[in-house]
Amino acid sequence: MLSVEGIGKNIEQAIENALFELKAPREDVDIKILNEGGLFKKAKVLVSISEDCREKYEKKAEKKVVKEEPKVEVKKEEVKAEPVVENNETETECEDEQQEEKNDVSVDPKEFLEGFLKVAGKENCTIDVVEDEKYITYAVNGENLGDLIGHRGEGYYALNKLVSAISGRKGKRILLDVGGYRAKRIETLTSLAIRTANKVAKTGRYARLDPMNPADRRIIHTALQNDGRVSTLSKGEEPRRYVMIFPTDAE
Repeated sequence: MLSVEGIGKNIEQAIENALFELKAPREDVDIKILNEGGLFKKAKVLVSISEDCREKYEKKAEKKVVKEEPKVEVKKEEVKAEPVVENNETETECEDEQQEEKNDVSVDPKEFLEGFLKVAGKENCTIDVVEDEKYITYAVNGENLGDLIGHRGEGYYALNKLVSAISGRKGKRILLDVGGYRAKRIETLTSLAIRTANKVAKTGRYARLDPMNPADRRIIHTALQNDGRVSTLSKGEEPRRYVMIFPTDAE
């Protein structure tokens, strides 16, 4: 289940109801308002797992299906003399995962980036690999990297998605950083989110930000997820989808 319609007395309650059913945090979803509600109508929203988070939730769903698969009763006379394997479901999951790994065609991200940079005429760049508990980050550093980043990071996000896709790695998420752009973008959008939230809390009126890609929208949602004064939601259709910030108690 990758999308759920939520209903509540106001938009925020409808979102919370949908998030509870999806079992997902706000930063992993996109939100579309179907009905803003009113005096005699309840608010209705469509909450969907964001495109760049879908793989994680699809794998969870697949594992759940394997675990819930009903066992088939076999008559005693049909049972052949074979070694007993305890915990059949776990064995099946392991075999499936091993089979997937055999079928996956993966490319080392660093080797791919080295080849890509060579073709792009950026042979003097360096690639540093930084790994922590959740992420493996490939940081590209050098001069004249603006054309790789592109307008509002369009080139950076496209390359980031490509590197993640070709890696074929399971577990830790693959991230790309070009010339420190990722950290700068997070800082810029977090500052924008806080300034806008302060204005919304002061005036009591909602604010609408410019259209953003899913990664940038997630930065806004994450920056304000613990700000009790305001709530955030995504509206519109791609590629013109944008974030709204409004007072938490708004109907």
